[in-house]
Amino acid sequence: MRKKILVPIAFSEYSQGIVSYAASIAEPMGAEMLIVNVINERDLEAVERISSFGYKVDGEHYVHVIQEERREVLKGLTDKLTLPDDQVSFSFLVGDPANELLKMVVEEEIDMVVMGVKTKDIRHLFTGSVAERLFRRCPCTVISYRDTRTRERLKKRVVKNLHLERK
Repeated sequence: MRKKILVPIAFSEYSQGIVSYAASIAEPMGAEMLIVNVINERDLEAVERISSFGYKVDGEHYVHVIQEERREVLKGLTDKLTLPDDQVSFSFLVGDPANELLKMVVEEEIDMVVMGVKTKDIRHLFTGSVAERLFRRCPCTVISYRDTRTRERLKKRVVKNLHLERK
């Protein structure tokens, strides 16, 4: 039986669906749900570069502000969950998103990852993305969440591409 479900979110329009979907898996299994957001080290490097030009901004302050803003959004994402509070936790990581998530999978002995996949073109579904790296390298089950709109858009593309191939 699965005991820990990792839910990486990027605070996109799909985050609510991802969190709710993961909770629907976690609840009947009595699993713990670990929601995580990774602040990309590239963003932090950009802030540090701007700081080097004399602007009054620094990486530590940037991370603090981002975390505070995202904590507020997280409250809204988790308000409607029916999981007990002790089964839901949240953390921030800073670094390369895929590497940080993979480290967390191993260190926290994660049993399953539920995440979204951003794409507009089915031919490049995973190319270069964090999701692709997790799907290829993750030692546990990874579930790709699709909301209704994304599911329908991808379905239309598949049908269109199959139709074109048959001509």
